[in-house]
Amino acid sequence: MSTVDVIIRLVYLGAATCFVIGLHLMNSPGTARRGNRLSALGMAAAVVATLVYLIDSGTVTPAGWIVLAVGIAIGAAAGLYSARTVRMTAMPQLVSLFNAVGGGAAALIGVHDFLQFGGPEGTLSAAAAIAVTLDVLIGTVAFSGSLIASGKLQGWVSGSPVLLPGRGALNAVLIAVIAVAAGLLIAGLIGVPALAVLVLASLLLGVLMVLAIGGADMPVVVSLLNAATGVAVAMAGFVIENTMLIIAGAWWAPPVASSPSSWPTP
Repeated sequence: MSTVDVIIRLVYLGAATCFVIGLHLMNSPGTARRGNRLSALGMAAAVVATLVYLIDSGTVTPAGWIVLAVGIAIGAAAGLYSARTVRMTAMPQLVSLFNAVGGGAAALIGVHDFLQFGGPEGTLSAAAAIAVTLDVLIGTVAFSGSLIASGKLQGWVSGSPVLLPGRGALNAVLIAVIAVAAGLLIAGLIGVPALAVLVLASLLLGVLMVLAIGGADMPVVVSLLNAATGVAVAMAGFVIENTMLIIAGAWWAPPVASSPSSWPTP
């Protein structure tokens, strides 16, 4: 392990520590602002460390650097604008939208690693295949469910429970399809088709689950989906062997699950 690798791992550990302490400080209104700043500092350090790692490894092409630069610029601008302009009464839907981004990003990590290393002739171990499967499943459900929750809170989707005919049977079929696709992925059989089925079924399951819940209960749903995203992030950490993601994801899930109890009902 080179000196750069050691420094990057230490920075990741420090960033994860900032996340943990920052989330703890957010439990109290008096320290929430300090906790938010500390978490932002940890994220900035993690992003810089990742960029240093990419530069040191030399694995990113010039086109890849352009994509990264554009993505960072767009993401930073969108995040800054939405955070500074959102009303406090609209904070739950913004949190839900950010949570969708987190779940989707975690799922994409699993999809990328499976497409690169998975399949019948891939190099994924059984443990890695399980982590990839859980990452994609949980992250995708959190992504689609959080989008619907945000839409309900914002008024773009009906706040009344949307109960489709035969929803129980449909949910049972989706769960069975997800179980079969996950089993095929873990066993290394028909990898890409099984992955596609898993993603589509999970997306639909997340939508149907949240549609059936009324708008007044959305803060609780967002809380649960936040916890799910935390688990997905931790699974993504296992997939790419990133300690920071494992620690941050594992800590993210339980505390956030109880935080929205004081959110205003839209």
